[in-house]
Amino acid sequence: MQFQTTPFFDITQLRADTPGCLDSLFMNSAGASLMPQPVVAAMMDYLQLETQLGGYEVERLRLEQIGRFYDEAARLLNTRPGNIAYAYSATDAYFQVLSAIPFQVGDTILTTSNDYVSNQLAFLSMQQRLGIRLLRINDLPNGDLDLTHAEELMRIHRPALVAITHIPTNSGLVLPAEEVGSLCRQYGAWYLLDAAQSVGQLPLDVTHIQPDFLVATGRKFLRGPRNTGFLYVSDRALETGLAPLFLDRRAATWTSPDSYFLQMSARRFEPQEISLLSVGLAEAIHYANQIGIEAITQQNQGLMHRLRTGLEQLDGIVLLDRGSQQSNILTFHTTRQSLPALEAALRHRRVVFTVQYASSALIDFRRKGVDWLIRLSPHYFNTLAEMDEVVDLITHFL
Repeated sequence: MQFQTTPFFDITQLRADTPGCLDSLFMNSAGASLMPQPVVAAMMDYLQLETQLGGYEVERLRLEQIGRFYDEAARLLNTRPGNIAYAYSATDAYFQVLSAIPFQVGDTILTTSNDYVSNQLAFLSMQQRLGIRLLRINDLPNGDLDLTHAEELMRIHRPALVAITHIPTNSGLVLPAEEVGSLCRQYGAWYLLDAAQSVGQLPLDVTHIQPDFLVATGRKFLRGPRNTGFLYVSDRALETGLAPLFLDRRAATWTSPDSYFLQMSARRFEPQEISLLSVGLAEAIHYANQIGIEAITQQNQGLMHRLRTGLEQLDGIVLLDRGSQQSNILTFHTTRQSLPALEAALRHRRVVFTVQYASSALIDFRRKGVDWLIRLSPHYFNTLAEMDEVVDLITHFL
């Protein structure tokens, strides 16, 4: 299979904008990617001004620059700026959404066995404290989500919320977000999609996926700063009046001693402090929008094809990713060498990656019969030569 890059995809310029990729074999965009220079420059310029004028005055002067975040995020998801809210992280946005849904004792949350660990912990806490019921959709033998089982559970239990993680943090699996969205519309459930690992590497069109809520992070494949994220809120959720339990001053106006007026847009979910980091996130989303998510996806497919093909031919390496559609996350395990030795060898050769343990995805690790894995997650600023170099390093080590 041959992958051709788009004529508008200038890998030389992209790598020049990413000086960190010249000093390492960076394979950790699923954790915290490398920020492009324009992102760093935008934040440095803003921060420098804060040292001269203070944060409040700079926020007043740079309202237009801060507001650019909503336009860029809306463009990325094919929605309107009023449906976008800033968040400190995808998890922060996720918890705001959970607090907005008026759960009753006995209500059902329907999720998967591949959901993000923080989400699963939140569900378990709610189960203990609020008396909700947690159900998980089965997987098919190949790892895909069993949509027949999903529909059966929705039909029988009529869940208040269906929550899935588009791409699990511990696997390259891509879940069928659009198909789940159709089922949620059919059975009237609120639909929450965790897109922390898919935003910035795959096209996300909320008119097709139909989530009521979509959460995303800035630090991963979007290549923004840490402690940034955003939330998409559907018109249906806004018109129903859903709002987080704890409102910040951006979320509502205090109109009398005992009443308030709720912000009409998705900003009812926002915190007060958003200025500096939102500027960096806006620049990161703009950077991705300028390249084009289709071009990014095409480049990533070529990289992952080369990396997967190389590693799957190695004796002693077990690739752990399942499912009919896979992303820019590759996970593997080996019994040929100990984890400390393998980790030390890769880090010595400047490979930047992540080790994950069973506590991050308990059900999935037990199913795969491993207690650790190596996660590699290249991105569009990487090259095919780097994929070959990583394969060669692992080959020689084994």
